Amino acid sequence: MSTVFGSLRRLAMAPSLAAVTFQRRGFPVRPSEITERLEAIPQSVICGFEWAIDSRDQWEVERRLAVVEPELRGFAYEGATMAFTIRDAMRGERSREFLLGPAQPYIFLTYIGIGFAMARLPRRLWAKVLPDLGGSPYYPTMSWLAVDGYGFDRAYFDTKRWVDEKLVPAPYPWAGDPDYFLRAVDQGIGRALWFIHGADVVPVAARVAGFPAHRQADLWSGVGLAAAFAGGAEAADLTELRKRAEEHRPEVSLGAILAAKARDYAGHIPRYSADATLALTDLTVAEAVELADSTEGDARTDGPVPAYELWRRSIRARLAERDGRLAG
Repeated sequence: MSTVFGSLRRLAMAPSLAAVTFQRRGFPVRPSEITERLEAIPQSVICGFEWAIDSRDQWEVERRLAVVEPELRGFAYEGATMAFTIRDAMRGERSREFLLGPAQPYIFLTYIGIGFAMARLPRRLWAKVLPDLGGSPYYPTMSWLAVDGYGFDRAYFDTKRWVDEKLVPAPYPWAGDPDYFLRAVDQGIGRALWFIHGADVVPVAARVAGFPAHRQADLWSGVGLAAAFAGGAEAADLTELRKRAEEHRPEVSLGAILAAKARDYAGHIPRYSADATLALTDLTVAEAVELADSTEGDARTDGPVPAYELWRRSIRARLAERDGRLAG
């Protein structure tokens, strides 16, 4: 059941389903079955947001989310987390209960939902958006996905400034590291490029190439993650994507491995995710997950480099070792 104030929040903050379509956003793509399927992803986020922003209890939100098809359910959880985060920034602790409860299988995506909330909250409230999830796997290591989500949101909804004009936001000391904040933002922008160009690998690659060289590795990582998690491209196109990434091929593979890990952790792996994982990494989903799990222990939290980046480096190093053995 909705509340009066909740309904007002929903009307003020939630875009319509039509507002996130590629045509309405002005993205340079032609409508197709692929773009329609990709558009269902942000639309699922909006549904989750609307269900949670004005709900009286978590049970009702859970039941609504349960009816979303498994392929899209994690995105609806993103939206619900976004809503609970916004509500908690004002007053409450809904997101902690939610993330430690029914949202746990979707923890990778729910961090991204926190980032969507950050895009709608003033920075002075950002210190309140990440609940204490002690005891939860991947906390706080994967909290950098919230910054990734922030970057994705800004690129998707303010494409002119964040993509065309290549805006660099002011650093923010997320987890005490303002420099890595900028890198994580670029990882999210890279994911957004996959949607902005409707999974068309040629313009995606061209757009990445138009960014300064020092930003391209993180952008390519985001592209690889989106290609494997959201789908939209055939095997031949994904092969072309790896080719156009050139020296950043390991970053594309890294993104795909993280996508495979997230899909596997949520318990549902669409065929396109399995196909993309193989095309971008030469690994099955099971092999990609094993690689991610076997390097997870390298993500220490007591050093100057974020544990998330240490994990990413370990995955890249393992890929390099494998490629060296194959080349030998």
